[in-house]
Amino acid sequence: MHGYANPARFLKFARPATAWLLFIGVVLLLAGIYGGLAVTPPDYLQGDTVRILYIHVPAAWLGMAGWASIAAASISQLVWRHPLAAVAGRAVAPAGATFAALCLATGSIWGRPTWGTWWEWDGRLTSMLILFFLYLGYIALASAERERGGDGRMAALFGLVGAVNLPIIHYSVLWWRTLHQGQSLSLTGGSSIAPELLWPLPLTMVGFTAIFAAVTLMLMRADLARSKLEARLRRSVAE
Repeated sequence: MHGYANPARFLKFARPATAWLLFIGVVLLLAGIYGGLAVTPPDYLQGDTVRILYIHVPAAWLGMAGWASIAAASISQLVWRHPLAAVAGRAVAPAGATFAALCLATGSIWGRPTWGTWWEWDGRLTSMLILFFLYLGYIALASAERERGGDGRMAALFGLVGAVNLPIIHYSVLWWRTLHQGQSLSLTGGSSIAPELLWPLPLTMVGFTAIFAAVTLMLMRADLARSKLEARLRRSVAE
């Protein structure tokens, strides 16, 4: 990653990568949503309600992956002093917060017909709500540090501390009695979802992930452009 420490070198890669990621993401997402809404059959227990999983599962994954990316950027900033680490953290946070909010919203909609309530204070839902508030706190802290001309160290420390919530979210369905169903997908245990319902899910997951990456690159480019403009204004004032 230090090969992209130079902003000019990073931008040379980021500009075409943004367009390609956005194109691939939109195509895969549209294909997955079409398959999930129009091709797959209703679930034998949940009926058409199960179709929310094609949005809910990728949103949950990206909400958690977004904070994991913030933690990785924080380590890169604190340990290796990577010049773009703070920029990456600030760019990931709004996208991660959006998907965390989408996860909570779709989970609430899914829970109403399944559990008979819009909200339940169980381990998975509560820890995901905490993650959303952590995102808001990180965005506020990182923005305040940037406005004061800080190096983003406090936001990086906050990003590392907040990562403690990720294993809590993941294992909450095992640690506590909860209405939320257990893990349906795993690398070792396969899937408990019927194959005729499962196949659109990888399309929406990869599609949303590509869009997430494209949005992150867009925000990083905008942040760098703002920094460049501010530097030019400071030079013009000094002259």
